[in-house]
Amino acid sequence: MRKLLSSLLVLLATISFTFSSFAVQIDEKINEILNPVSAIVVSIVFFSVEIFEGIKVPLIVVWLIVAAVFCTIYFGFVNIRHFGTAIKIFRSNEKNAPGEVSHKQALWTACAATVGLGNIAGVAIAVSLGGPGATFWMIVAGLLGMSLKFCECTLGVKYRVINEDGSISGGPMYYLSAGLKEIGLANLGKYLAIFFSICCIGGALGGGNMFQANQSFQQFLNITGGETSFFSDKAWLYGLIMAVLLGAVIIGGIKSIAKVTEKLVPFMALIYVSAALIIIILNYDLIFDAFKLIINGAFTGEGVAGGFVGVLIQGFRRAAFSNEAGLGSAPIAHSAVKTNYPVTEGFVSLLEPFIDTVIICTMTALVIIITGMHLESEGLGGIELTSRAFEKDITFFPYILAIAAILFAFSTMISWSYYGLKSWTYLFGKSKNNENIFKFIYCLFVIFGSSLSIGAVIDLSDSMMFLMALFNIVGVYLLASKVKKELNTYLKIKLSE
Repeated sequence: MRKLLSSLLVLLATISFTFSSFAVQIDEKINEILNPVSAIVVSIVFFSVEIFEGIKVPLIVVWLIVAAVFCTIYFGFVNIRHFGTAIKIFRSNEKNAPGEVSHKQALWTACAATVGLGNIAGVAIAVSLGGPGATFWMIVAGLLGMSLKFCECTLGVKYRVINEDGSISGGPMYYLSAGLKEIGLANLGKYLAIFFSICCIGGALGGGNMFQANQSFQQFLNITGGETSFFSDKAWLYGLIMAVLLGAVIIGGIKSIAKVTEKLVPFMALIYVSAALIIIILNYDLIFDAFKLIINGAFTGEGVAGGFVGVLIQGFRRAAFSNEAGLGSAPIAHSAVKTNYPVTEGFVSLLEPFIDTVIICTMTALVIIITGMHLESEGLGGIELTSRAFEKDITFFPYILAIAAILFAFSTMISWSYYGLKSWTYLFGKSKNNENIFKFIYCLFVIFGSSLSIGAVIDLSDSMMFLMALFNIVGVYLLASKVKKELNTYLKIKLSE
């Protein structure tokens, strides 16, 4: 392990040094080549329909929300009825069951991918565009997303593969291929699984890696002197350090990843939520007014472009983009859990959108509304708007936020490395060589992401992430009855005990 890590370090350092002098030229060339392709794919994936004058709805958001509503109704409001069951199972540990990680570790690994920059920057953008009312619909969409997550993660465990070495391979590519084969749709399942895997690899390398590295570097510069920082012209060096740290974590597989995420994610979430609570408590006299703005704005949309529907869309879009319910990424992490009953991890997984959207995203929104920053958002980027809101009462918060953003980005890179790896081995076969090739490529892309400003790559990657949802949700609809059967069987067993 140490020998492999040392070799990786030397190779990455050599490439980084060589690459740095050509970064600008590479930047321009990549954008030039990919811009036309990216523009076409983005226009297709995020195609919007104008339902009222000036109000456009991205069809991919509708696709995700409709699936979430379907799962909520079909499974009898599992998100509410079995919330207590989810907490109980989360605290338990099925030590002798097949799998690699505990319920806790599986949840925090999946949360590591969703709890990130979207909670800081994305929410600020949603509230500034949709007004305080967007918060209400964001919470509603988060609650609905819990049911969708329950379904896809139950499928992930049900159709997972236990390899000869005891490791687990699971996720949409497995339940699409095996599950659809069971119901006589083998060819459809095969192609959906392949397309899903290709998109997952693209999403992992771009949005789950390069974008995170780039944004975390910008935050790192903010706390080290900006343009005067030693690192201002050494993005490659920052990328190299991040790549080595990342390599040290992911080289040990899911067990190593889970050990880091189960400590890192709760820690950084606690810091962020605690800071938000301090702001809310300091402005306790404004809490009632803030909720009044949220409720009134949710149904009237006064003063906001697009009115009521515009507010609803902004809230739903932020939730859908934040908690990843329906994308099919989370089932890959949850599949590795130690359990004898697939539905138990389905229960645990429904906590994920609750933590990500209902708690963390709502806290961000409340701080922005209470401090009045949603009225002063013009000219501010998402993360800058959130930073200004916190800074009103905690003057040193920009430093905390920068550190949180770096940790959020790092945790996201960790989880997406696993998602990409499992998709890679599904396509090219599970072997140590194949795994190491992907891990090396993934670490290399951290350096590229830190140094380049390749917008075309990020746009293309975002599109591939949401294309995952297109394939995954087809499987969710076709295999929902299998999940219902698992749910009923488990409940009967528990009632008879």
